[in-house]
Amino acid sequence: MMASLSTEGLVAAAVLTPFVGALLIPLFRSSPNLRETVTLVTAGTLCLVTFSLLGPVLDGARPELQILRIVPGLDLAFKVEPLGMLFALVAASLWVVNSIYSIGYMRANDEPRQTTFYVCFAIALGSTIGIAFARNLFTLFLCYEALTLSTYPLVTHKRNEEAVRAGRLYLLLLIGTSLLLLLPAIIATWAIAGTLDFTPGGILAGKAGAPVIAVLLVLYVFGIGKAAVMPLHFWLPAAMVAPTPVSALLHAVAVVKAGVFTVVKVAVFVFGVDNLAALGQSAWLTAVAGTTVIVASIVALRQDNLKRRLAYSTVSQLSYVVLGVAILAPISLTGAAMHIAAHAFSKITLFFAAGSIYTAAHLSEVSQLDGIGRRMPWTMAAFTIGALGMIGIPPTAGFLGKWFILTGAMQTANWLAVSVIVASTLLNAGYFLPIVFRAFFRESPDDGHGHGPKSGEAPWPMVLALTATAAGSMFLFFFPGIPYALATLMMGR
Repeated sequence: MMASLSTEGLVAAAVLTPFVGALLIPLFRSSPNLRETVTLVTAGTLCLVTFSLLGPVLDGARPELQILRIVPGLDLAFKVEPLGMLFALVAASLWVVNSIYSIGYMRANDEPRQTTFYVCFAIALGSTIGIAFARNLFTLFLCYEALTLSTYPLVTHKRNEEAVRAGRLYLLLLIGTSLLLLLPAIIATWAIAGTLDFTPGGILAGKAGAPVIAVLLVLYVFGIGKAAVMPLHFWLPAAMVAPTPVSALLHAVAVVKAGVFTVVKVAVFVFGVDNLAALGQSAWLTAVAGTTVIVASIVALRQDNLKRRLAYSTVSQLSYVVLGVAILAPISLTGAAMHIAAHAFSKITLFFAAGSIYTAAHLSEVSQLDGIGRRMPWTMAAFTIGALGMIGIPPTAGFLGKWFILTGAMQTANWLAVSVIVASTLLNAGYFLPIVFRAFFRESPDDGHGHGPKSGEAPWPMVLALTATAAGSMFLFFFPGIPYALATLMMGR
C-alpha cells in the first residue's frame, strides 16, 4: 500500500496518522489490550510511512503538501527536506519503542488515566511530525505550540500538588517564551524578508545588517524555550514529576528534540550559516551554549535523584547541538544534526532504565543503587551503554556527533568551544560512571536480616524496549550512513 502512495500522499499520511490514532484510542478505553494494540499499530504505521519517504529524499526529492492558504505568502504547508527527515525518523522509530515500554510501565505501576495518556502521546507525536516537515515558520509555530499543549496533560498526569506546580511552570516558560520572543521574531522576519518559507542559504541573507540579525538571533535562541538554553531551562527538571515514559518523550522523542531541531532549522534556513559567520554571530552564541553545557553538567553532579540527574544532563547535552550551530562550520552543523539522533537513543535508554529500576526495585536515588546491576543486569547493561553515549565514548553514536562538533571547533579555531567539549566530557564521566560503579562493583545493602533484596528485572516489555534502544545507539555508531547522509544533504553537500 505504501508503494502505491505518491510522495505527497506519504507526507499527508505521516502528518495525519498519529491524529487518526488519537481519535481511535478512546473507542477502546474499556479494553486495554485493544487500546494498546491501536497505539502500537498507529506507531508502527507512522514508522513505515516515514521510512517510505527516506529513499525519495536521499534521491533528491523534496515532497510538499499544502493544506491551507491563510493569505498570500502565509500557508499551512509541509515540505520534507533532509534535516526534517532525520528528525522525523528519530521520532517515529522511538515512538514504537516507547509505546512498548509504556505498556509495561503503565500496567506495572497501575497508573491512572491511561487512555488519556495514550491519546495525548499520539497528538504529541503528530505535532512533532508537523514540526519536522513544516515548510515555513508559520506551520512550525502552530505545530510547536500544539506540542506544548498536548504534553501538558502528560506532565501533570499524576495530578498531585507537585505535578500541578510543574505543569504551571511548563506552560509559563514554554508558552511565555513563544509569545514574547519567538512570535515577534517570526513577525519581524516576515516584515523584513516578505516570506516565512524555509530557504537554503537563509531567508534573511543579505536583507538585514549585523545589529538586526543579532537581535533576531537572540529572540529565536531564547524564544525556542524547548531547547532549554539557560536560564530558560527550569521547566525541564521540574517536569520529571511525570511518569517515566513521559520523561522519555520530553527528553528523547519529541519536546526537547523539537527545540534543538528548530534552532538548527532557523540557523540554516532563516539566517543562513554563511550569513551568520560573515556578520560575526559566533562568539556570543558559543558563550551561551558553552555556559549551559558546563553549568548544567556541574548541577547534574550534585543531584542524587536519578531522574533529576538525567534531566540536567539533557539540558547540557542539548546545548551541544546549539554549540554545533554556534561554531558555524559545515562539519559542526553536521555533528549537531547527528547528535540529535545519537542523544535520542542514548537518553531514552537511560530514562527507560530509571523507570525500570523504579518499577522493579522502587528505587529513585543514585545513592540507593549499590549492587543493582547484579539484580537487574539487562537494565544496567543498557544504562551503561546509554551513559557511554552521553560521555561520547565508542562504540556508541554519541561519539560521532561530538567528534564532528569538536572537529568544526578546531577548524575554525574556536578554542572556547574546544575547551567546553573537553571539560564537559570529563564532567559527563563524573556524573555517569559512579552510577555504573555502584551498580556493578558494590554490594547490595541487606534487609536487616542478612538477606539482600530479591527484586529482579522489570516487566519484559520494559526490558525489551531499553535493550532495543541501547542496541540502536551502538548500531548508529557502526552504521551511521543514513543520519550522516541526511545531515550532509542539509548543508547542500
